[in-house]
Amino acid sequence: MSATVQVIAHQGGWDEILMVAAPLALLAGVLWLADRRARRMEPPDPEG
Repeated sequence: MSATVQVIAHQGGWDEILMVAAPLALLAGVLWLADRRARRMEPPDPEG
């Protein structure tokens, strides 16, 4: 096994955390961006 694979594999759990946290952070960012864009597209309130 190469040294790079040994360094990446099972280093105290941080690699497993990144495998979960990175997609969650990406999803949160996409949802935040979509919400921001949707709020900009809303028509103004007719009552003021």
